[in-house]
Amino acid sequence: MKEFDRTERIGAELKRELYQVLRDEVRDPRLANLTIQEVRVVRDLSHAKVYFTCFPADEDGVEQARLLNGRLSGFLRHALAQRVRLRIMPQLHFVHDESIRAGERLSHLIDEAVEGAGDRADAAAPASASASKDPQE
Repeated sequence: MKEFDRTERIGAELKRELYQVLRDEVRDPRLANLTIQEVRVVRDLSHAKVYFTCFPADEDGVEQARLLNGRLSGFLRHALAQRVRLRIMPQLHFVHDESIRAGERLSHLIDEAVEGAGDRADAAAPASASASKDPQE
């Protein structure tokens, strides 16, 4: 059984604390439904990529990333430095996570393919039943 890597543990702690800071201290309505998916920290702890989504409408990802990577990034880094005891607080880079939308799109395509296969099977069933009848009848 593999133990968690130090960077994974730090990423999980930063994710937890970053969620708290965004929920309690940031009062911007554009970030109200923000969900932190994952925080990936590089080995030397100098940078961290923060993957986020926003529900229910996920169209404003570019605007939110611009907002988070602007002046708010420094505020969040400072707030995290006060909450998490690290010698080096990583620079935060926010990235809009498209995996949820891509998963929904693939699920929709699979549903359409299954419906199409069901329609073709229904259309083929009567034709094969008439072909399998005994010609002597």
